Amino acid sequence: MILKDDCKRLIIYFIYDKQGIVDDYIFYMLDALKKNSSEIAIVCNGLLTDGSRQRLESYEDKLIVRENKGFDVWAYKSVLDDYGWKKIQEYDEVIMMNFTIMGPVYPLEEMFAEMNNRDLDFWGVSMFHEYKDGDPFGTIELGYVPDHIQSHFIAVRNTMLSSDAFQSYWNNMQQIRNYKEAVGCHEAMFTRRFSERGFKWDVYADMGLTYSNHPILLATKEMLIERRCPFFKRRLFMQNYDNVISDTMGQNAIETIDFIKNNTDYDVDMIWQNILRLENQADIKRNMQLNYILSDKAEEDIDNLLQGKRIALVMHLYFEDLIDYCFSYALSMPDQADVFLTVGSDTLAKIAKEKFKELHNKVEIIMIENRGRDVSALLVGTKDFIMDYDYVCFMHDKKVKQLKPDTIGTSFSYKCFENLLASKGFVANVISAFDKNPRLGLLTPPPPNHGAYNITIGLEWGKNYKITKELADELGLTVPICKDKEPIAPLGTMFWFRPKAMKVLFDKNWEYEDFPKEPNKTDGSLLHAIERIYSYVVQQEGYYPAWVFSEKLASIEITNLHHMLRSQNVIIDKEGIGLCEFEMVKYQLEYALREWHSIESTFVKKHRLERARIYFKSSDGEYSEINSIVEDNSMGEDKEGVLFEFKDLKKYGELTEIRFDPGESSATIEDMIITVYDDNNQCENYKMSDYNADWIDFDTHKLFIYPDPKIFVPFRKPQNASRIVVKGNIYAGVDMQDINHIYKKVVNRSRIEMIKSLFGI
Repeated sequence: MILKDDCKRLIIYFIYDKQGIVDDYIFYMLDALKKNSSEIAIVCNGLLTDGSRQRLESYEDKLIVRENKGFDVWAYKSVLDDYGWKKIQEYDEVIMMNFTIMGPVYPLEEMFAEMNNRDLDFWGVSMFHEYKDGDPFGTIELGYVPDHIQSHFIAVRNTMLSSDAFQSYWNNMQQIRNYKEAVGCHEAMFTRRFSERGFKWDVYADMGLTYSNHPILLATKEMLIERRCPFFKRRLFMQNYDNVISDTMGQNAIETIDFIKNNTDYDVDMIWQNILRLENQADIKRNMQLNYILSDKAEEDIDNLLQGKRIALVMHLYFEDLIDYCFSYALSMPDQADVFLTVGSDTLAKIAKEKFKELHNKVEIIMIENRGRDVSALLVGTKDFIMDYDYVCFMHDKKVKQLKPDTIGTSFSYKCFENLLASKGFVANVISAFDKNPRLGLLTPPPPNHGAYNITIGLEWGKNYKITKELADELGLTVPICKDKEPIAPLGTMFWFRPKAMKVLFDKNWEYEDFPKEPNKTDGSLLHAIERIYSYVVQQEGYYPAWVFSEKLASIEITNLHHMLRSQNVIIDKEGIGLCEFEMVKYQLEYALREWHSIESTFVKKHRLERARIYFKSSDGEYSEINSIVEDNSMGEDKEGVLFEFKDLKKYGELTEIRFDPGESSATIEDMIITVYDDNNQCENYKMSDYNADWIDFDTHKLFIYPDPKIFVPFRKPQNASRIVVKGNIYAGVDMQDINHIYKKVVNRSRIEMIKSLFGI
């Protein structure tokens, strides 16, 4: 079906927002859609604030606010049901689209003009290419992901709207209870169901299967440039980064936003408005590569840069022997900046005043109480004037007494100072970065990762998640804070910041009494909670936190991280887990370690087995405790090996197989013979090669590493046994020297099982 330019088009636009807020990017989209449609029906799942409702009323011809059930699938269905099939068939085209795409970056007239001229029954903007290696959702009836139009935009023309197949599809739509069902039961199968019925389909923009199976998310810039795709996914800016670095090196989000900013009329601030309100800052930072690597040489004329700006350095001083060190970095501040020194004693004030008078800056000494350390120095000592400044650098002298050697602590201090006050040119570039990035609220050095600080990476919360969350609730923060995702926080409590981005924190009007008395904890205190809350406060105010590096420190950081990653990869490969792409290595480690821990608790020191059980099959062919016999070892204490004799077996009738259980935990079998006697004392011997068992096979012995080991012994012919004798060197537990061998066996088997699971083999 080919459409005319003045065709009658209904757009069903689905919105969901957990706070009920409709952001500017949606209204921008609706403006563009209104020019290319006859009618817009908006359906909102869940909450909708009064302000957002009022704004929407000027855009839509119908607004449905419904319970947040059924995801986009049932949102679309609710509109189709509300209109009824008779009215739906009056349209030449009905488009079902949702809030998960942003744009347009090009006039929609381009897309509609081209697609109107294609003879189609349904079409979309982008497609997900076939993934035959399994069903990651567990809900697709095919067992794999077929080619399909992505459900963020599906257009259906009258030839299909009027069909019994289409109407039946929606009339009989199953309940959708979760995201996996939304994809597996609708999105992934919609295209296939209707193409198999002879309906013709296509997409407007695609890069081809060999380039990417998900191009709108992983090749967005290319889609915009080469296919003039008008839309991009909002998930681009905060998706799971494992997925990103499996198919790319992480450039997609920043390349896309730079292209949009520099080559289109689309206001990228609408992106920041939405994602900073709703998404976790760790995800945003990774995808948006929020790392500022700044030169020691000023990129702009400093006098022009500073014109009309108020800049300050707040430096908390506690250690007399570090005053010269701190002063050497204070020299990096521009002469126009104000310098505030917070001190807790008259002696220190006198020493600091004498030293810092060498600066050309205006210097002011602020006396503070010795309670709350550097945190109270900032939040209490400066609260009366801090909001008068545009940009502030907060520093403090730093000694780490709990770690030895001292070089570990001094290196942490060096990392903070060099990444914040490297030189006058560097500071000028920091100020320029704030100017050029109006959503930038906080610049902090990356967390330490050397020496004992290695545990910081991955354990950024320490013991402080609960207390930080409590503080966030007290401050009224609504941005997402997740225990599994790290705060982009100044873990050395030194940073550059935009004071208005910290307004909610300073508005609390802190007093010294709010802070714990000395001596203070090394972790888990209010001070540590505030250290982590800075970045969330910034995000709450609509700004983002980022890392900052001097060029010299960036060079060191790259070396350190590469060395750490390479060292870990070498060990992973050596231990037999196997190296491949990062996401797979991560899964392999998790799988192998989980399996290892599940069996580790069964390891006991190897000792002679003193009790064992034989099971006989019941009439239904199953083994049970009822049909079993337990016997103790009858071999003497002074003799090696074990001997178990099971008698009075006539009641079990004709036997075709038995099960022998060597204890309840891990077990070691060096040699074992099972002898089956009949009434005439005739016997059949069964050696270890005759058994079926899930053991680990060593040259000299067999190991059971799981609880409740089982050995199945199939008889060569049916037998009426009178007694069964088990003899050999059988042990409960394992030798400790076998554990490394066991581990390698386990991780290799885990790897195989994990790969099978991932790829549906």
